[in-house]
Amino acid sequence: MIFRGSFEHALDAKHRLTVPAKFRAALAGGVVLAASHEVTPGSPRSVSVWTPEGYEEFTAQTLAGLNPSSPRARELKRFFFNSSFDAELDSANRLMIPPPLMRYAQLDKDVVVTGSGECIEVWDRPAYESYQADILTRIPDIAATLGDTP
Repeated sequence: MIFRGSFEHALDAKHRLTVPAKFRAALAGGVVLAASHEVTPGSPRSVSVWTPEGYEEFTAQTLAGLNPSSPRARELKRFFFNSSFDAELDSANRLMIPPPLMRYAQLDKDVVVTGSGECIEVWDRPAYESYQADILTRIPDIAATLGDTP
């Protein structure tokens, strides 16, 4: 499934997120909650919500071809696997976001849930609004450089 759309939500007192209805069927078999893998310094962090198969495929593709003993590969593996948690939707279609991920993404009560293609992202609402305003001004330049060779 391709995840798309943006939804404003609020976490409850136990840091549980009610998953948007359109995503529930795809996540019924379990999820992996993970720290986002931001590559741009200063970008706001988010919590990524993956299907287990999607996360395994993503990490395998990212780590493919790297020397498993290299320091950079070991750091990436630690980041991917130390910063991810297996979870399931509860009977009310909620996910509890673990405290380490709450701190990582600086989540508060008000969040935005976004479809990001292969996964869902959970953002702190003010951080997402700031990011969205910035990216909308930069997208024409980003699109213009696609296909350019370095």
